Amino acid sequence: MPGTVAIETHGCKLNQADSAVLARQFGRAGYRLVESKVEADIIVVNTCTVTSTADSKARQALRAARRANPDAIVVAAGCYPQRAADELRRMPEVTLVVGNSEKPELAALAIAELTLRNGDSVPSPVPSPIEVEGVSAGILRRSRAMVKIQEGCDQVCAYCIVPKVRGRERSIPPDELVSNVRQLVTAGFKEVALTGTQLGTYGFDLDGTNLVRLIAGILENTALPRLRVSSLQAHEISPELLELWRDPRLCPHFHVPLQSGCNTTLKAMRRRYDIATFRRAVELIRENVPNVSITTDVIVGFPGEDAHAHAESLTFASEMRFTDIHVFPYSPRPGTSAHHFANQVQPEEKRRRTTQMNSMASEAFRRYRNRILGQSRPVLWETAHYDSEHGAMRWSGLTDNYVRVNAITTNDLDNLITDARLIRLEGKYVLATTSD
Repeated sequence: MPGTVAIETHGCKLNQADSAVLARQFGRAGYRLVESKVEADIIVVNTCTVTSTADSKARQALRAARRANPDAIVVAAGCYPQRAADELRRMPEVTLVVGNSEKPELAALAIAELTLRNGDSVPSPVPSPIEVEGVSAGILRRSRAMVKIQEGCDQVCAYCIVPKVRGRERSIPPDELVSNVRQLVTAGFKEVALTGTQLGTYGFDLDGTNLVRLIAGILENTALPRLRVSSLQAHEISPELLELWRDPRLCPHFHVPLQSGCNTTLKAMRRRYDIATFRRAVELIRENVPNVSITTDVIVGFPGEDAHAHAESLTFASEMRFTDIHVFPYSPRPGTSAHHFANQVQPEEKRRRTTQMNSMASEAFRRYRNRILGQSRPVLWETAHYDSEHGAMRWSGLTDNYVRVNAITTNDLDNLITDARLIRLEGKYVLATTSD
């Protein structure tokens, strides 16, 4: 009898997209997705390896999975196995190690392992579908879906392990993607986020298409209520691209990685822009997209970053008035050129600078949300739990401009998009009211 599978996802939206495909593959094989690892016959930890902290979290998750369920098939999957498979094979808690290059076969490999352990004959290979037809409602939460449009990176930044674990850039044909989005809409999804390693170069390896044409094609050929673009580089922002945001179905949120606000550090990182290019990209976005929010990533303590360079980065990031900033202390990655750079920043100094950047980021987070209080924004409601204090359900959802909000109501908002009035900030969430 087909069994149960739990999938734990670490890291980026690309991994989330991969996990969704895995869930669909297991679902087509008759497996039921469960949240509790105790109930799972197969436990997949879809790992990240962008920092040493990500590696540590992956190992902790694999050990926790084995403690929770000693009899399960525990699969270490994704970027960490692609970078250092032997490390994971030496872990007694791990049954299978499956890197990104083998991920399309993961479900078949895990099911075969479980079947052999149970003394049954090995089933036929599990198909590797993009489509979602026939998937039961319980396999995926039908609200937001991540759709991978390309994978890999040719840019080879000095600090980044992604080209090693994701390979060269390659695009998925637009017809497949439009078909995928149509089926997601049919299955009940209200929002799709286009994800990949380098979205802005989508289509360079295909005839007659690019990111602008792909987005336009999805908007023209599907009834998708909301479309989100997950991440773009500063030098990829253009008036032609921003013209697409005249369509209200495109969410007014841009994630534009900064990494450093110091030109000297950006050059050492081998980024393809300087701070003037980045500033102009942010100005273009705000000039062309009303009510937009802009989020970013910043690396602190890159080799050779002195106190002056850090101060420049801190000042520039503050000037950009980001909605949110993901702050990462630099983590040496074997296999990258920065791993061999001289003038590594000492751990204590790195921690101090990270605290400074996080403090500024928290203030920017609060400032933006306080500024939008009183507005009404469309919210896609996703999850809920009972709020005993108010005797009603507390719903959680995302605005079109990527602000997490809560609303307390007796109404069923599951997978609905409704207008909500933002009334006050409560920690990391904005409390909202809705008439629906």
